[in-house]
Amino acid sequence: MVNGFPGLPQHVVNLIRSVDHVEFVTLSRDGMPVDTPVLCFPAEDLSTIDVATGLAYPVKAERLRRNSKAGLWIDGVLPGEPTVSIAGLGATKDADIQANAIRYIAETAFYGIAQTAQWNQQHKSVWYWSRIIMSIAPKEILWWDDPADLNTEPHRWVAPVGSVWPVSDPAPVSVPTQAPKWPQPHWSALAESALQRDAPGHLSLVDRDGFPRPAKARNIEVTADGFVMDFPKHAPGERNGPASLSFQGAENFVGRASEFEGRVRLRVERALPILPLMSNPKELWSPEPDTYERLMGRLTAELERRGQPLPVIPLEKPAATPGALRRRERLRKLSAPTHAASQLD
Repeated sequence: MVNGFPGLPQHVVNLIRSVDHVEFVTLSRDGMPVDTPVLCFPAEDLSTIDVATGLAYPVKAERLRRNSKAGLWIDGVLPGEPTVSIAGLGATKDADIQANAIRYIAETAFYGIAQTAQWNQQHKSVWYWSRIIMSIAPKEILWWDDPADLNTEPHRWVAPVGSVWPVSDPAPVSVPTQAPKWPQPHWSALAESALQRDAPGHLSLVDRDGFPRPAKARNIEVTADGFVMDFPKHAPGERNGPASLSFQGAENFVGRASEFEGRVRLRVERALPILPLMSNPKELWSPEPDTYERLMGRLTAELERRGQPLPVIPLEKPAATPGALRRRERLRKLSAPTHAASQLD
């Protein structure tokens, strides 16, 4: 089996190769780490760990093109799987949206949420399949062999001297399109919603080298001005500084972190707008007319900025990649009664 990370233990490599989604964090223009769970599909030779975002909602890709530092977090849940934290340098790939769409389908359309509708309906969803791919080459990988005890010192892998880092495609020369005015409830209402549905929360901090670093938080409580939570003792990131808290990408809060009686406090500045495709999975394949109009309007404008036509989504799925088959097999194991797989995009 290919190991693109020389010296990294095979059980860590196996998880990176087979996991279906990761927490993916980029930095806003003002240095705020912003986390979105995304589907993950590493290059077969493990030269990069690849993720994607819709061209109709491209802000993550624009952040990465502006600042190549990115953070990934992978929760190991099956027996023998570690928990993994990655700091890497990434690139935005959007020079060929048609090719991106075909690859994304081949990598992701054979498992998880993609099984909630038949392909004869899904292939019409050009707003979903039109993708910007983001390729991240790890600079540092930390891992804990026991996911139940993240307060221990992690193991550490560092990229070899002379490693080659991915380079973004040139940015379109015209002004980026503005995001539609998606719903943005008050943060406190969203906080209660997240805790009531017992959603896992991931806190993202910025480390001393300027990389955004997510990690899973536990025992999260709502306070008058934000949240307080337990956070892994040796997870990377400055405990006093910009931070964000994401609950499966459905509820996202940004603000300032500080240490508080052995815990971490997040003073919330605001909640981020809610993309309807995240809050209501039924809209993924059949969005409401207003959502459809906004998505297609921005998709068309972003394609025009790049001088590219609307991608043609094939009537038949491209063949699944080897990686897609590995991810489907891991999700099959996760479907056992003792596990709950959450696939977000």
